[in-house]
Amino acid sequence: MSEPLPSFPEIEQACREAGLATPAPELHGGLCGWLAGGGDPGGNWLARVMVDDDLAAPVEGSALARLHAATLAQFEDRDFGLALLGPDDDASLAARSGALFDWCRGFVGAFGLAAGSEPRLSEEGQEALADLARLARVTAQDDGDEEDEEALAEIEEFVRVAALLLHGDCALAARHRNSLN
Repeated sequence: MSEPLPSFPEIEQACREAGLATPAPELHGGLCGWLAGGGDPGGNWLARVMVDDDLAAPVEGSALARLHAATLAQFEDRDFGLALLGPDDDASLAARSGALFDWCRGFVGAFGLAAGSEPRLSEEGQEALADLARLARVTAQDDGDEEDEEALAEIEEFVRVAALLLHGDCALAARHRNSLN
């Protein structure tokens, strides 16, 4: 089992303290997109993901540093244990779906920064990235029913698997290519 992410409220608070105007799920999506796209897993990830060289690197042991460490560990987990940061299941459908769409926005933007304009993607990876980009443009609806709850659960699982697939196509494949050379 991979390392758990810090709590959603902890990361929200860390975003406020760092002066970020980015919701916590979007920041985590950005971190995941950066890593999946083959971005440097070390260094000041926060400045790279937020495209702001003036941002200080997260302090060791801080919520943002733990978010980074847990996310790295989850991407390396052979049991595909990647978790998406978002509100708890008792939050409203609108809050949870909005957080998921924020996560996708962060992922797509940072993936593009890390992977470049023409990343080496499998056909499945190309489709997954296009689907994530579509989800990044969606806005949450105010309410829903049981069917909407089930649909959100399916979309969350798709997003999680798509992120892992893109990480395999870009980060892991590049690492493998470099080890062969």
